[in-house]
Amino acid sequence: MTDQQHPITPPPELVQQWLCSDDYLWGPLEQTSITITANRLQNIATAAAQWGADQELEACCLLLDDGEHAASYGFHNGDSLHAARRPKPPSLKEQALKALERQSVRSIPSLVSNNDCDTIRRALEALPND
Repeated sequence: MTDQQHPITPPPELVQQWLCSDDYLWGPLEQTSITITANRLQNIATAAAQWGADQELEACCLLLDDGEHAASYGFHNGDSLHAARRPKPPSLKEQALKALERQSVRSIPSLVSNNDCDTIRRALEALPND
C-alpha cells in the first residue's frame, strides 16, 4: 500500500481555512473533539465539493490543451471545456430579454402593449453585453 494522497484531497491548510472563519472560532492546532452546526458543516462540505470539482476541471482542461484528445471529445481547447462545465449565469440583459419573450407568448392579456414590448426589446438589445 502506498502513502500517496488521492489527487483531489484538499491540503490540510485549506481544510483549516474552511474550518476557521470569523463566524466560527476554532484553533486549527487543537486536538480536541468539536461540535459543529449543520449549517456550518454544509458550508464546509460545499466548499470542499467545489474545490474538488475545480481541481478535476483544471485537470481536464490541461488534458484537452494537450491537443491529442481534444477533437475526439468535441472540444477545441481547455477554454471551451471550461465554458461548457462552468457556464456564466445569464446577464441582466439576457434575463430581461427572456422575460419579454415570455410576455409576448402569454395568452393572458397584458398591461404592456406589443409596441411597448418591441421598444423595450430594442432598447435592451442596444445595451452592451456584460
